[in-house]
Amino acid sequence: MSLIAVTGATGYIGGRLVPRLLRNGHQVRVFTRDAQRLRDIPWHDEVEIIEGDLEDAEAVNRLCRGVALVYYLVHSMSGTRNFAEQEKNCAAIMARAAKQQGVEQVVYLSGLHPQGQLSEHLASRVAVGKILASSVDTLVLQAGLVIGSGSASFEMIRHLSDVLPVMPAPRWVTNQVQPIAVRDALHYLVCAAQLKEPVQGVYDIGGPKAYSYAQLMKIYARCAGLREPSVWALPLLTPRLASHWVNLVTPLPRTLASALVQSLQHDCVMGSREIDTLIPPPAEGLCDYPRAVELALERIEADAVETTWATAHPLSSPAEPLPSDPQWAGRKSYSDVRRSTTTASAPELFQVVQRLGGDSPYFAFPTLWKLRGLLDKLAGGVGSGRTRRSKSTLALGDVLDWWRVEALQQDRLLRLRAEMRVPGQAWLEYRLSPQENGETELVQRAVYFPRGLWGRCYWWAVYPFHGIIFPATIKNIVTAAEHDNQQV
Repeated sequence: MSLIAVTGATGYIGGRLVPRLLRNGHQVRVFTRDAQRLRDIPWHDEVEIIEGDLEDAEAVNRLCRGVALVYYLVHSMSGTRNFAEQEKNCAAIMARAAKQQGVEQVVYLSGLHPQGQLSEHLASRVAVGKILASSVDTLVLQAGLVIGSGSASFEMIRHLSDVLPVMPAPRWVTNQVQPIAVRDALHYLVCAAQLKEPVQGVYDIGGPKAYSYAQLMKIYARCAGLREPSVWALPLLTPRLASHWVNLVTPLPRTLASALVQSLQHDCVMGSREIDTLIPPPAEGLCDYPRAVELALERIEADAVETTWATAHPLSSPAEPLPSDPQWAGRKSYSDVRRSTTTASAPELFQVVQRLGGDSPYFAFPTLWKLRGLLDKLAGGVGSGRTRRSKSTLALGDVLDWWRVEALQQDRLLRLRAEMRVPGQAWLEYRLSPQENGETELVQRAVYFPRGLWGRCYWWAVYPFHGIIFPATIKNIVTAAEHDNQQV
């Protein structure tokens, strides 16, 4: 089979597409800024990894060399002023590289949009498709809300429906949208690799039916066994205010919430079913929205979520320097270190540690942690509530609330980096060391690099809470591990 390149392989769609291409017998080359983020992915050893940036022409040329098809699955959800220009620049570099290296086909996943004036993010997606198509045959698939476990659209609907029985909402909740189940979006993407001839064209993809956004929330509530929310459309809620509301009520950061809200200002439905003449629907038929919700909830309940929007959208770059002792020299840092020794083994202890932020929320003073998350939300941060990919295990790049897994060594180390809004950089680290007497030492370390005067003030403002929370946290982790040990 042909060699296929996938950009956005660490993203929500790309992370699910790659294993399906491999199962179909394709050779796959993936492109990522940080190869380490793929370390714990099950298909890591089955693909060729090219590390680089889409603005690096040399790296993009390496990606395209000898490749028949490129999946372009990247788009910005940032709030930076120049994101549209960056997207156009990346697309132009990809288009040139694809043409120079003889790529036959590019497949680009864009978004459904109305005719006429578009939001900045949707307009940027349209522009990217045109740039790619100007140099190489490009199949543009335009999808609406993608509904699946861990998708941003599903999490937005889920949390809005869960929060209030009566919900004041913007006028766009009455607009028509045409969601598509993630399995159907992947069907079209996978089948694009099986087309006999290169295709140049734009095709809409979507589920069998359109709904208003208010209907999406009511249907979700029924599927989840909740009371249907009463949704009141209020004309006074502007897109900007709605973005703040979505950011506050859901785990989505403000930049992502803003992009999604902007895309809902008008009806977004399929203009035609012309895609059926190119790629027939799945043999079992397209999945309707209620079934897509049920499948997503089943995956969450079974702890079998493949990818999530949060893992796909890192809010910070790797820290420099990382919080390892030799690199601290010459830099102001604060730390809070706690130690405990237990009869539980390192694997038993690690199994408890990696439940942090899941069903055992921080093991001590959950109300204080929730309050900290709420304060971060009010400041425009991610706050608490970002859904874990798995309830019981963690992998590099996973998120739990405002933390991201930055280092992970099975039964030895878990380091979480904070992505909350603070004047500095913060980590929470757990190290496990087996002792000669058969016991295990657990070291819990909070590390903070302040930025300026406000950074120092912040540390000393929260320091009294550390004295309450951190001793209880490590004590309860050890107690839980010993209890689990006794139960075996």
